[in-house]
Amino acid sequence: MRLQKLLIEKDFDIRNYTSFKIGGKIKEIYFPESLDDLKDLPAASVVVGNLSNTLVSSYGVDFPVFSTSHLNEIKIDKTLDQVQSDKITVIAGAGVKGPKLSQTVAENGLSGLEFMIGFPGSIGGEVYMNAGAHGQSVSDVFKSAIVKGEGKNFIKLTKEDMNFSYRHSVCQDKRYIVLQAEFELIKDNIDKIKQRMAENLEFRRSHQPSLALPNCGSVFKNPDGESAGKLLDSCGIKELKIGGARVWENHANFIVNDNNATSTDVLKLMCEMKNRVKEKYNISLKPEICFLGHKDKEEEKLCQILYQQ
Repeated sequence: MRLQKLLIEKDFDIRNYTSFKIGGKIKEIYFPESLDDLKDLPAASVVVGNLSNTLVSSYGVDFPVFSTSHLNEIKIDKTLDQVQSDKITVIAGAGVKGPKLSQTVAENGLSGLEFMIGFPGSIGGEVYMNAGAHGQSVSDVFKSAIVKGEGKNFIKLTKEDMNFSYRHSVCQDKRYIVLQAEFELIKDNIDKIKQRMAENLEFRRSHQPSLALPNCGSVFKNPDGESAGKLLDSCGIKELKIGGARVWENHANFIVNDNNATSTDVLKLMCEMKNRVKEKYNISLKPEICFLGHKDKEEEKLCQILYQQ
């Protein structure tokens, strides 16, 4: 139904909309189609994107959720000044999926987003976490973003404002919601751009599980100077199972939903992975996966272990 110009779904079964194929019902989910729709966003609500990097509780979500999936417009600046320059500005809504944006700019002969071709997530989340791959990251081509904080006003942040670092931006510190991002890309030969994209896709296929095996991407961030995958591999983590969740056999930093896994199964497996690395190397791995939703007492304890500062 549509209420006050917002598409709203109640008791929304989110499971099949997540990359992990895990999650209960969301009490209320809103689908804004413009920035104006978000001006009166309730204080108790949470904004989500493509849920590709999120473990949603099997117990559901009992607070309002806003999805940016309908904020999916792409604009390529083709003013005279831009056309005569080597650099072109591209604006994307938070709900635009990474591969869609990568393909769109490639067709227009614009380079800089080839690394996004294999990403399952959307632009809002990728800017929020400064996503990257193949030696590139969002911060390399980022120009500005429109974000929303706790008030009703939107804020425009420049690259300097974002305080980018590895898998980090100021949005995580200030709890800003990324609604729209602006990138500065370079003109290049379309065939060369597509060749780089093809190479990136091939690398992803050989190093990461297909989404046919439901997963949420890398489970833990790489510690300084280390590879989380190599640390976990050396601890004998591959193919370890808890409930319906299993560590992928080809890379120890991925968990796949092998057999109707629950959020508790995944959290238990993450804790076991974290504990083994801590015991062997005294390194405390930090999750790259976010958790969303209601927790029972067991999940509360597991999240305290995983997400403690």
